[in-house]
Amino acid sequence: MVAGGNAKGQSVADSVVLVGAATGPPTMMPGGTTGGPEERSGHGDAARAVMRATDRAVLTTAQRDAAGWPYPSLVLVALDHDGTPLLLISTLADHTLNIAADPRVGLLFDGTAGLEQPLAGARLSVLGRALRSEEPRHRQRFLARHPSAAFYAGFKDFAVYSVAVERAHLVAGFGRVRWMEAADLLLPSVPPALADQEGAIVRHMNDDHADALQLYATALLGLPQGDGDGPGWTMTGVDPEGCDLRRGATVARLPFVRRVSGSEEVRAELVRLVRQARAGGGEGVTSAGHPAA
Repeated sequence: MVAGGNAKGQSVADSVVLVGAATGPPTMMPGGTTGGPEERSGHGDAARAVMRATDRAVLTTAQRDAAGWPYPSLVLVALDHDGTPLLLISTLADHTLNIAADPRVGLLFDGTAGLEQPLAGARLSVLGRALRSEEPRHRQRFLARHPSAAFYAGFKDFAVYSVAVERAHLVAGFGRVRWMEAADLLLPSVPPALADQEGAIVRHMNDDHADALQLYATALLGLPQGDGDGPGWTMTGVDPEGCDLRRGATVARLPFVRRVSGSEEVRAELVRLVRQARAGGGEGVTSAGHPAA
């Protein structure tokens, strides 16, 4: 269920189609990648928008005891600042046992929720290798995105995995299909200043600017505020391209108009968005809200 859109009622899938739309026949590049550098950058932006808007994916692994037949399973997912997918999975699960035998995986991110014609919406298939991660930031980002996972994250059989992306396949609607390499999908790097300051930014917004968060969700994203007894919208993460919001069982994505790399740039974007919201302007802001696991 898509809980929101922009002022024109566009879903995240609609916005991805607009951002990733080609203006003419694609130019085929080696390996099936299409377009020149600027076009490929636009496709990468659109693909990351699909990933950042959802909190789950279908994970496909090679079934170790069935001659490598594909085994699909539902997983919760978070992203690193550059867009690298992050998983928290148990070594007792079939998909993790499969990864131990063959780390090659596929992830399907679905941006079609709530559309009357799902095949006209955007979805992204990511191919890569799932590798166990001991990077503290990866665990922190996953648990911030999925607070309920804290209940089992400390169990000895659970570990964080990052997916080293190799290629991705974006379907941004009928006839809008693009393969892209990892360099076109992911941001060039994780900004160290933003990564270090993320926790403080999120705490500050939740502790001191809860009213601004409600305004972002309701005025800019068109999402419901909820009743007075229920939880309000909170920020769970901020990255170079926007911030993640949550209200109870629903997650949403608030995009920035420009990439940021540190707290001052984040502050400038958040102040700009508050002013836009108070002026009654959701124009140009697109996102989606989804029921969260």
